[in-house]
Amino acid sequence: MARPEEKAQAMLNKWVRMRDESDPTSTLSRSLASRQKRPHLASQCEHRADAEKYRSQIIREISDKVAKIQNEGLGEHAIRDLNDGINKLLREKYHWNRRIRELGGKDYNKEERRAMANAEAEMTGDGTSAAADDLQGISLKGSGGYRYFGAAKNLPGVRELFARHAAKLTKRKRGDVYKYITPDYYGLRDEEDGVLLELESDLAKEGQKKLKECRDRHQAEQDDVEIKRDQSQTNELYATDESDGDSDDNALENGIDAHVAIPSQEVVAQVLLQKKKEALLSRFA
Repeated sequence: MARPEEKAQAMLNKWVRMRDESDPTSTLSRSLASRQKRPHLASQCEHRADAEKYRSQIIREISDKVAKIQNEGLGEHAIRDLNDGINKLLREKYHWNRRIRELGGKDYNKEERRAMANAEAEMTGDGTSAAADDLQGISLKGSGGYRYFGAAKNLPGVRELFARHAAKLTKRKRGDVYKYITPDYYGLRDEEDGVLLELESDLAKEGQKKLKECRDRHQAEQDDVEIKRDQSQTNELYATDESDGDSDDNALENGIDAHVAIPSQEVVAQVLLQKKKEALLSRFA
């Protein structure tokens, strides 16, 4: 009987091994594929089936670590290492999901976001929310997506972070808002101390002073306009009287007498001035 080394070198055994390696459904090809190391970068994978397989590997590793981190007796350092490892695997799974999408597969990232949103919307107080938190982890806003699983939520310092975050998210009810509303909110006590009244009186006096100055300035301008207008009319009347006197002299020289009494210049000026005064008084009365 030949030794095992000689059997391995036989032509028939070589052919059987080559056939099993080429068949992806054979036991030998599956064992070789399972021993194949996962690429460090998802972009190095060129086949969608391989990407799906590596994603499944990552999901199994995450499940194992999540199950281990539920034990609070592991110690603080071990729990922190496990939590960091879970977050690292989650980031790696995100990259593999994106690679599967690039290779023509399903959009796992979109499905996971939708499932997480549905789980948050359906959270109730019967314990289902706690179970979902243990599986999906809890993240703080502004932490870059870092999540805490299992016993990691009770680590020193982490509990205080979640307490402060919960206090910020606490929504006040309408009754709580009305509870702290006082008459000061509506301005009903603003005049009790007298400060507001004093400020208002000062502003009122200043406004009245400005209004009086503006009125006096406008009145002075109007008076100047009226005086200039009166002077122009008087000058025109003087010019008319001189021309009439010349015509009267000519008429007398020609033997024609004037039957109309002509007032003097002083009388005309006094009449015009009196009419302007009456007009101004009637305007500002």
